[in-house]
Amino acid sequence: MVEKSRPHEDETYTFVPIIPYDQLGVGERLFIEIDNQPIVLLKIEGDVFAIADKCSHDDGPLGDGEVNDHIIKCPRHGATFDIRTGKALSLPAIVAIHAFPIKIIDGVINIGINKRG
Repeated sequence: MVEKSRPHEDETYTFVPIIPYDQLGVGERLFIEIDNQPIVLLKIEGDVFAIADKCSHDDGPLGDGEVNDHIIKCPRHGATFDIRTGKALSLPAIVAIHAFPIKIIDGVINIGINKRG
């Protein structure tokens, strides 16, 4: 996996260690909560993504939805989102979900949490 960073990312986010990269299998999901935010971590083709586990359409859980390529489908009403960006791709959702930045640090998956809350 190639680590990707944006300029000034460390100034914007606090990176929280979650789990060793090798302990999350390809195709697996890990459900966590950080600062009262439900988050689902997904490993797809060796890349790790973290998104809010909350559909923007009705606040229902999203993480159990079907994943095809980089698209997750809400199990309640069928809205789809790009797990790389959080962008809403189909109705009934029109608002993006939060996609958290990921860094692999010393073999551990870290999720970036916005320092401003």
